[in-house]
Amino acid sequence: MNLDKKRWIILLAGCFINLCLGSIYAWSVFSDAMANFFNSSLGMNVTTGDLAIVYTIANSVGPITMISGGWFNDKIGPKKVILVGGIMWGLGMFLSGFATSIGFLILAYGIIGGLGLGMAYGSTISTCVKFFPDKRGLIGGITTAVYGLSSVILPPIVTKVVASTDATFAFKAVGIVFMVLIAVSCLFLEQCPEGYKPAGWEPAAAAGASNLVNKDWKEMLKTPVFYVMLLLLTCGAFSGMMVISQASPVAQQMVGMTPAAAAIAVSVLALFNAFGRIVAGTLSDKIGRINTLALACVLGATGLACLYFTGQGATSQFYFGLSIVGISFGSFMGVYPGFTADQFGPKNNSVNYGIMFIGFALAGYFGPQIMRNTLNTTGTYQKAFLIACVFSVVGVVFTFLYRVFAKKEN
Repeated sequence: MNLDKKRWIILLAGCFINLCLGSIYAWSVFSDAMANFFNSSLGMNVTTGDLAIVYTIANSVGPITMISGGWFNDKIGPKKVILVGGIMWGLGMFLSGFATSIGFLILAYGIIGGLGLGMAYGSTISTCVKFFPDKRGLIGGITTAVYGLSSVILPPIVTKVVASTDATFAFKAVGIVFMVLIAVSCLFLEQCPEGYKPAGWEPAAAAGASNLVNKDWKEMLKTPVFYVMLLLLTCGAFSGMMVISQASPVAQQMVGMTPAAAAIAVSVLALFNAFGRIVAGTLSDKIGRINTLALACVLGATGLACLYFTGQGATSQFYFGLSIVGISFGSFMGVYPGFTADQFGPKNNSVNYGIMFIGFALAGYFGPQIMRNTLNTTGTYQKAFLIACVFSVVGVVFTFLYRVFAKKEN
């Protein structure tokens, strides 16, 4: 089978892997159930806000292995790298089922799982994008969308499992299933040959490609445009990471939803998150990456303003704001793999995108913390939405700065 056909099988395998890895977006359902377990079974006094640090650390450590794993991925190929990372992610979830303290959860889910997640996710995205130089936006959108779809599928399942057993069993069961699925999917992966081009395609036809010169990470860090892109990613991902971290408790406390209804809200957020990745990735191939990202920032500010004015019983308004935030966040996740490859070249994109992902990690750290601190100091979530709205507006400013610096480089 030639590579033009085999690349679609590789894409499918990558999508199965990302479906498992994307379960991190279902954290709010796990955390709610785990807080109940700690309190009812162990006699602790733990809130979902207290457990937000676990999710924060899992996202924050990811770039460490995205960068190191990306280097190995570029050198030896994705099979071994993604297998190790995927097993670490599944193992982290499995071990979380034995947690009797927040510290144990931080070690199992946050550190072991988070490091494995970063290693596998970065290599999966980069591998798929390399095989589709003619469709970078679309493939970046599809692979990251499947990553987001995990939290559409998983929350209702976890809710039912927890209802019939408990949170610890849910962690163990999901962890085992994910390790098996990832190991099988890795059998179909292979390394993309350097300079690969699908039949009938030439680099000049790539929409939105502003710089086709391959730069390594050292050369990338010397360009001002890199720092603009990193800060733009931080601003664009901030709102999504903030809301995703506590979507279930927000729905229950701010709107008055039941736990089951809140789990559906988490799935809705994930669905529009995934939808935004595919649509924005495809759109960016047509109108350009930076124009798509500017639009995403405007959408993000709109959705956050809607959430800011949401109160008890305003279910429709809550869903609308949540959906718009999901589309905005998904747009950044879908566009950035191709955006990074366009700007600095595909050859070293595994490492380069891993470094760029630090912007996502910053959003993953500060977003949930601001949400938690706002709740603790004011008793409501409203001010956090206002802060995130400011980040989206600043993101629009960075899209203009990008144009200025990118033009100078060219």
